[in-house]
Amino acid sequence: MADGGQDMRRAARLDQVPDVVVITGMSGSGRTQAMHVFEDMGYYCIDNLPPRLILDLATTVGINTSIGRHLAVTCDLRSQGLFDEMADAVRALREHELTVRLLFLDCSDEVLLRRYNETRRRHPIAKRGESTESAIRREREQLASIREGADLVLDTSRMRTSTLRSRIRRSFSELTDQQLLDVNVFSFGFKHGMPVEADLMIDVRFLPNPFYDPEMRPLTGNDAKVRDFVMGQRVTRDFIKAWQRLLDVVMPGYVAEGKSRLSVAVGCTGGQHRSVAIANATAAYLSEAGYHVTLTHRDLPLANRGVV
Repeated sequence: MADGGQDMRRAARLDQVPDVVVITGMSGSGRTQAMHVFEDMGYYCIDNLPPRLILDLATTVGINTSIGRHLAVTCDLRSQGLFDEMADAVRALREHELTVRLLFLDCSDEVLLRRYNETRRRHPIAKRGESTESAIRREREQLASIREGADLVLDTSRMRTSTLRSRIRRSFSELTDQQLLDVNVFSFGFKHGMPVEADLMIDVRFLPNPFYDPEMRPLTGNDAKVRDFVMGQRVTRDFIKAWQRLLDVVMPGYVAEGKSRLSVAVGCTGGQHRSVAIANATAAYLSEAGYHVTLTHRDLPLANRGVV
């Protein structure tokens, strides 16, 4: 019965995104990867911080203020003896009305030993002449009470990095997986160079070109006359349907892989008319689907009105 009550209390704490997350666990279990995920989610991150300094840091960077900032710190046994301060640190944070959760990353001894053998790294708490196996065993014993009191324990023994990223995102962000993917949609002109940063690129030079209409030549895809011309073509309507179906397939795949940033490039000849109109439509579609989208038009300032 006592265990059930403890589980209920932990579940209640998991219902809210905390002001402070303390990341700890076995060395080699993925704390660095976890910290990168918190950085991508916008947390203020500090590695290997003594517990007694967490409250001071939270106050300094403005946690639990109107700016809505969150803090993630890692604490490990490289700071020998400081885990005795963990309970006091958590208590102090809660006394200052800061919510705090402890994330413990675990991993089997067998997998940890293999990881250290593959990287040929020395275990961080291994004493001179001590075997890695012995250091792992000693660290596990020292962390037993911390693991027992953790709000969330993730075993990374057979967990892919993308799965770890997804689990952390679901547990420590108020945003959906889609909203956590920063999508940059931008138009460009092929004559100004290919965009090397693009993850997805679509060439729309097959669409009818407004350039050949003297009235539309000095305009851009941001102007209603050009937009209506481009979007009103039968070939454009057919393309948009196919393009959106493709996005409906690939975007959830990127989310599932835990990708944090994605660039979608739309190109025409000069980056002035067709690519701008289609990039605008693409950004609107992805925004409506729940993605966090930024829209830019790379080559509009460079558009040469005299060249197609």
